[in-house]
Amino acid sequence: MSSGAEITCFSFQGIVRTSVLVTGVQVSSRIFMVWFIAHSIKQIQNEESVILFLVVWTVTEITRYSFYTFNLLNHLPYFIKWARYNFFIILYPAGVAGELLTIYAALPYVKKTGMFSLRLPNKYNVSFDYYYFLIIVMFSYIPLFPQLYFHMLRQRRKVLHGEVIVEKDD
Repeated sequence: MSSGAEITCFSFQGIVRTSVLVTGVQVSSRIFMVWFIAHSIKQIQNEESVILFLVVWTVTEITRYSFYTFNLLNHLPYFIKWARYNFFIILYPAGVAGELLTIYAALPYVKKTGMFSLRLPNKYNVSFDYYYFLIIVMFSYIPLFPQLYFHMLRQRRKVLHGEVIVEKDD
Protein backbone atom coordinates (compact mmCIF):
# COMPACT_ATOMS: atom_id res chain seq x y z
CA MET A 1 0.00 0.00 0.00
CA SER A 2 1.36 3.44 -0.87
CA SER A 3 2.07 5.93 1.89
CA GLY A 4 -0.60 8.30 0.55
CA ALA A 5 -3.18 5.53 0.58
CA GLU A 6 -2.14 4.64 4.13
CA ILE A 7 -2.68 8.22 5.30
CA THR A 8 -6.06 8.28 3.55
CA CYS A 9 -7.05 5.08 5.39
CA PHE A 10 -5.58 6.36 8.67
CA SER A 11 -7.48 9.65 8.37
CA PHE A 12 -10.67 7.72 7.61
CA GLN A 13 -10.09 5.61 10.72
CA GLY A 14 -9.20 8.67 12.81
CA ILE A 15 -5.62 7.56 13.54
CA VAL A 16 -4.32 10.83 12.08
CA ARG A 17 -6.32 14.03 12.11
CA THR A 18 -6.59 15.06 8.50
CA SER A 19 -9.37 15.39 5.96
CA VAL A 20 -10.07 12.27 3.92
CA LEU A 21 -11.16 14.45 1.00
CA VAL A 22 -8.06 16.67 1.03
CA THR A 23 -5.79 13.65 1.39
CA GLY A 24 -7.63 11.83 -1.41
CA VAL A 25 -7.22 14.80 -3.75
CA GLN A 26 -3.53 15.05 -2.85
CA VAL A 27 -2.91 11.34 -3.45
CA SER A 28 -4.84 11.46 -6.75
CA SER A 29 -2.89 14.48 -7.97
CA ARG A 30 0.41 12.80 -7.13
CA ILE A 31 -0.58 9.63 -8.93
CA PHE A 32 -1.59 11.79 -11.89
CA MET A 33 1.69 13.74 -11.89
CA VAL A 34 3.87 10.65 -11.58
CA TRP A 35 2.09 8.21 -13.89
CA PHE A 36 0.16 10.31 -16.40
CA ILE A 37 2.75 13.06 -16.80
CA ALA A 38 6.31 12.29 -15.67
CA HIS A 39 6.36 8.53 -16.34
CA SER A 40 4.31 8.62 -19.53
CA ILE A 41 6.13 11.46 -21.26
CA LYS A 42 9.81 10.56 -21.46
CA GLN A 43 10.66 13.88 -23.13
CA ILE A 44 9.98 15.86 -19.94
CA GLN A 45 11.63 13.58 -17.41
CA ASN A 46 14.82 15.67 -17.33
CA GLU A 47 13.01 18.96 -16.83
CA GLU A 48 14.11 20.90 -13.76
CA SER A 49 10.45 21.27 -12.82
CA VAL A 50 10.18 17.49 -12.31
CA ILE A 51 13.15 17.59 -9.95
CA LEU A 52 11.56 20.56 -8.18
CA PHE A 53 8.23 18.90 -7.41
CA LEU A 54 9.88 15.59 -6.47
CA VAL A 55 12.29 17.24 -4.02
CA VAL A 56 9.45 19.31 -2.53
CA TRP A 57 7.25 16.23 -2.15
CA THR A 58 10.13 14.34 -0.51
CA VAL A 59 10.84 17.04 2.07
CA THR A 60 7.11 17.44 2.70
CA GLU A 61 6.60 13.72 3.32
CA ILE A 62 9.64 13.39 5.56
CA THR A 63 8.29 16.27 7.64
CA ARG A 64 4.70 14.96 7.63
CA TYR A 65 5.59 11.38 8.60
CA SER A 66 8.02 12.55 11.29
CA PHE A 67 5.21 14.67 12.73
CA TYR A 68 2.69 11.79 12.61
CA THR A 69 5.15 9.29 14.08
CA PHE A 70 6.28 11.44 16.99
CA ASN A 71 2.71 12.57 17.62
CA LEU A 72 1.46 8.97 17.80
CA LEU A 73 4.30 8.18 20.21
CA ASN A 74 3.20 11.15 22.38
CA HIS A 75 6.72 12.60 22.09
CA LEU A 76 6.56 15.45 19.59
CA PRO A 77 9.73 17.57 19.52
CA TYR A 78 8.95 21.25 18.98
CA PHE A 79 11.21 21.41 15.91
CA ILE A 80 9.16 18.71 14.14
CA LYS A 81 5.93 20.52 15.01
CA TRP A 82 7.45 23.82 13.88
CA ALA A 83 8.70 22.28 10.62
CA ARG A 84 5.29 20.73 9.90
CA TYR A 85 3.56 24.11 10.19
CA ASN A 86 6.23 26.32 8.61
CA PHE A 87 7.99 24.46 5.79
CA PHE A 88 4.79 24.46 3.72
CA ILE A 89 4.96 28.25 3.42
CA ILE A 90 7.78 27.83 0.88
CA LEU A 91 7.34 24.19 -0.13
CA TYR A 92 3.68 24.37 -1.14
CA PRO A 93 4.08 27.18 -3.71
CA ALA A 94 7.35 25.64 -4.94
CA GLY A 95 5.67 22.25 -5.41
CA VAL A 96 2.72 23.79 -7.24
CA ALA A 97 5.15 25.71 -9.48
CA GLY A 98 7.02 22.48 -10.24
CA GLU A 99 3.80 20.64 -11.06
CA LEU A 100 2.44 23.42 -13.28
CA LEU A 101 5.75 23.89 -15.12
CA THR A 102 5.93 20.13 -15.70
CA ILE A 103 2.41 19.99 -17.12
CA TYR A 104 3.19 23.03 -19.27
CA ALA A 105 6.34 21.33 -20.57
CA ALA A 106 4.25 18.27 -21.48
CA LEU A 107 1.67 20.20 -23.52
CA PRO A 108 3.56 20.37 -26.87
CA TYR A 109 4.27 16.63 -26.84
CA VAL A 110 0.70 15.76 -25.88
CA LYS A 111 -0.68 18.03 -28.60
CA LYS A 112 1.68 16.67 -31.26
CA THR A 113 1.06 12.99 -30.49
CA GLY A 114 -2.58 13.05 -29.40
CA MET A 115 -1.50 11.05 -26.37
CA PHE A 116 -4.36 9.61 -24.25
CA SER A 117 -6.88 11.29 -26.55
CA LEU A 118 -9.89 9.70 -28.19
CA ARG A 119 -11.09 11.25 -31.44
CA LEU A 120 -14.42 11.01 -33.23
CA PRO A 121 -15.67 9.03 -35.01
CA ASN A 122 -15.25 5.92 -32.90
CA LYS A 123 -17.48 3.07 -31.79
CA TYR A 124 -18.17 4.77 -28.43
CA ASN A 125 -19.22 8.06 -30.06
CA VAL A 126 -17.28 10.10 -27.49
CA SER A 127 -14.17 12.20 -27.68
CA PHE A 128 -11.56 13.17 -25.15
CA ASP A 129 -8.63 15.49 -25.72
CA TYR A 130 -5.87 15.04 -23.15
CA TYR A 131 -4.23 18.30 -24.24
CA TYR A 132 -7.28 20.35 -23.26
CA PHE A 133 -7.75 18.22 -20.15
CA LEU A 134 -4.24 19.21 -19.03
CA ILE A 135 -5.05 22.88 -19.63
CA ILE A 136 -8.19 22.50 -17.49
CA VAL A 137 -6.10 20.81 -14.79
CA MET A 138 -3.67 23.74 -14.85
CA PHE A 139 -6.50 26.26 -14.53
CA SER A 140 -8.01 24.26 -11.66
CA TYR A 141 -4.99 25.26 -9.56
CA ILE A 142 -6.29 28.88 -9.57
CA PRO A 143 -9.26 28.28 -7.24
CA LEU A 144 -7.84 25.24 -5.41
CA PHE A 145 -4.36 26.41 -4.42
CA PRO A 146 -5.44 29.48 -2.40
CA GLN A 147 -8.11 27.52 -0.52
CA LEU A 148 -5.68 24.79 0.56
CA TYR A 149 -2.85 27.24 1.26
CA PHE A 150 -5.00 29.50 3.45
CA HIS A 151 -6.40 26.44 5.24
CA MET A 152 -2.83 25.49 6.15
CA LEU A 153 -2.13 29.05 7.32
CA ARG A 154 -5.20 28.88 9.59
CA GLN A 155 -4.03 25.51 10.93
CA ARG A 156 -0.59 27.00 11.54
CA ARG A 157 -2.06 29.89 13.56
CA LYS A 158 -4.19 27.49 15.57
CA VAL A 159 -1.43 24.98 16.33
CA LEU A 160 1.59 27.24 16.80
CA HIS A 161 -0.08 30.31 18.26
CA GLY A 162 -3.12 28.79 19.98
CA GLU A 163 -5.56 31.02 18.11
CA VAL A 164 -9.16 29.93 17.92
CA ILE A 165 -10.26 30.14 14.30
CA VAL A 166 -13.94 30.90 13.73
CA GLU A 167 -15.11 29.92 10.26
CA LYS A 168 -17.52 32.38 8.69
CA ASP A 169 -20.77 31.14 7.19
CA ASP A 170 -21.39 32.68 3.77
